[in-house]
Amino acid sequence: MAKAPGHVFYERLNGLLAESGFDPFVENLVAPYYADKGRPGIAPGVYFRMLFVGYFEGIDSQRGFAWRCEDSLSLRKFLGLKLTESVPDHSSLTRIRDRYPLEVIDQVFAFVLQMANARKQISGSAVGVDSTMLEANAAMRSIVRRDTDEDWKAYIRRLMQEEGVIDEDDEPTDEDLRRYDRQRKEKKVSNKQWKSSSDDDARIVKMKTGRTRMGYKAEHAVDLQTEVVLSATVRHGTDPESHTLVEATVHAQINVANAGSGADIQEVVADKGYHANAQLAECDLWGLRTYIPAPSSPQRRRWTDKPKEVMQAVLNNRRRTGRVKGKRLQRLRSERVERSFAHVCETGGARRTWLRGLEKVNKRYGLVVAAHNLGRIMRSLFGAGKPRQFSAVFRVFASLWMLLTPRQCVHTVISRAAHFLTRILTNFGSSQALTRILTSSTGG
Repeated sequence: MAKAPGHVFYERLNGLLAESGFDPFVENLVAPYYADKGRPGIAPGVYFRMLFVGYFEGIDSQRGFAWRCEDSLSLRKFLGLKLTESVPDHSSLTRIRDRYPLEVIDQVFAFVLQMANARKQISGSAVGVDSTMLEANAAMRSIVRRDTDEDWKAYIRRLMQEEGVIDEDDEPTDEDLRRYDRQRKEKKVSNKQWKSSSDDDARIVKMKTGRTRMGYKAEHAVDLQTEVVLSATVRHGTDPESHTLVEATVHAQINVANAGSGADIQEVVADKGYHANAQLAECDLWGLRTYIPAPSSPQRRRWTDKPKEVMQAVLNNRRRTGRVKGKRLQRLRSERVERSFAHVCETGGARRTWLRGLEKVNKRYGLVVAAHNLGRIMRSLFGAGKPRQFSAVFRVFASLWMLLTPRQCVHTVISRAAHFLTRILTNFGSSQALTRILTSSTGG
């Protein structure tokens, strides 16, 4: 039988998971959700590894990464499956996901944070909070009225009948319906009046591209020093940011404590969408120092109708935000929190969800963010957080080795070697990462 040479990144990741005791942990964790009798089920370690592969390979659907694992010998080796064994298909992954409650996913997420804390990847002093929109598995053309369950055509037809434009027995064409809809007033689509016929938890939101569609909102709380995501929650797309800051910070603090870290979150950084009087006052009660810029307003603030605690919290936040430290933390937030969204949603395949329901989306998204944290640990240890980065590193080393031959003149060798080393240092940030890669690849 053919044997896979394996991929360096996945071999190192398997070694990291084995060193941390990942497989015994997840087997004991999900044991209550399996019966003692019947056909043996899929190993929990295989299931979670397949979800991690979805992030590392940038695949957004279960069918996609199930096919990818079936097709790749290297991924089969990563999953611990022989060539004669079948890879779990997408229907099996769906059954397993429905079997595990959300608490299991939260504990797996906390276990990855324990791995990060064991390698000093959690500082917890300053946290950046932000949110982004996710595309739901629902279409705008399938929305229905909340009161009557009418779709768009039935609703417009009823309005035409009520205004006497058509008789009750008439059947207008699609062009007639569109023409009437363009001329009528008050035709805004509101979440209070409309809902998705397939996903009741999805909301009508406006994406960053300007399009209006059904979506959710994902919120991250990121350690601004190590870039590890301490908390990731998917909410309704219309939940205001001015009400979720304290909840996200408390959830991050709970995850830090469950990870075995004694760090206390002391500073919270967010954009102006999170600025709200009541939220700032509540952060003060929790002992949190906020760095949130206030929205620009031409009018002067009035404090006569507000408690002194609220006024003091808003003024303290304004003073901290205007300092040099506040501006530095804002730059870190805009860089590192947005980077986590880029890795998870864009290259990690989580921007578009193929699941329906808030709980199912939270399960999938929580494991994607856990895989992102594994990538952060891998980057700190080996200088690369994804398989493609690891492949690029070794291609550079191979090219550098081919250049260093006696037939090359000294000047050419030195200049080309300096060029490759500059690219490596640019990609991996520091000479320490380069030293770790050289040591691990050459055996010291």
